[in-house]
Amino acid sequence: MFNAILLTQADDKATHAALTPLPCDDLPEGEVLVRVEWSTLNYKDALAITGKGPIVRRFPMVPGVDLAGVVEHSNSDQWRPGDNVLVNGWGVGEQHWGGLAQRARMQAGWLTRLPENLSGRQAMAIGTAGYTAMLCLMALERHGLTPEQGEVLVTGANGGVGSLAIMLLAQRGYRVVASTGRMEEKDYLTALGAAEVMHRDELSAPGKPLAKARWAAVVDSVGSHTLANACAQTREDGLVAACGLAQGMDFPATVAPFILRGVTLLGINSVTRPQGEREQAWTRLAQELNTDRLEQNTREIGLSEAIDAAHALLAGRVRGRLVVDVNR
Repeated sequence: MFNAILLTQADDKATHAALTPLPCDDLPEGEVLVRVEWSTLNYKDALAITGKGPIVRRFPMVPGVDLAGVVEHSNSDQWRPGDNVLVNGWGVGEQHWGGLAQRARMQAGWLTRLPENLSGRQAMAIGTAGYTAMLCLMALERHGLTPEQGEVLVTGANGGVGSLAIMLLAQRGYRVVASTGRMEEKDYLTALGAAEVMHRDELSAPGKPLAKARWAAVVDSVGSHTLANACAQTREDGLVAACGLAQGMDFPATVAPFILRGVTLLGINSVTRPQGEREQAWTRLAQELNTDRLEQNTREIGLSEAIDAAHALLAGRVRGRLVVDVNR
């Protein structure tokens, strides 16, 4: 038996979440059995647990798009018992039982070897949020971005992707401007590396097709009007990496930034990236993130606290990252 957060759906389509003991025989098919040690709570997980977003594709479901742990049993030549691994993406926690549990059975190709200089807890402090932030940085730099080109805007700055994007960009020497709805967190965002903090209201309302050009690049996890305005304010030949939809999945914009300023919009899909790109991202995360600052940005909770924490996250009462110790 193992403990897990189990999501079920009532006749009225309401989602019910409960900490539930389950037999290992209930785990879905997969080549590798993992003893989960750490997970994390992302925005997507919170939507799944509360039922406030159409995340879960089948019920019952164990949520959790991230996990770190140790291989217990493997039918694949790729993995052996005792291997330290992590998993993120691949529909885990949406279509396949995920990481908010003490055991998980996965396809061999979904696992990534944990970098030697990174603990499982640190990997989950980074999680899909930090992995996505690194994918954004890699895409921007692949398209030629350098610190000398100017300011980088990070929206949703108090969220997981935003806070880790600030840390990564600042570590690389970029001047980061953080956009947030919680100006009382200005000192916290400055400590992460933001050179300036602006209120999200400057971006979240309907705006002009083109506005005064400011940003050399943008990392946006918000979508909707915020993304449209960020594009409208991006400088000539600037870059915008779009990776989230906290405000909405609509994009009420015009083509003006793209055909008049040559702005490039980069879509970041963290779910099904090839293994080589995943390994590169996690290797860079292990090398480039300031682990002391990462720890300051992280709060640890037990599996039994995850359901309440999901509601708090959606209510905007969570700063930084939540790491889940699945064994308490």
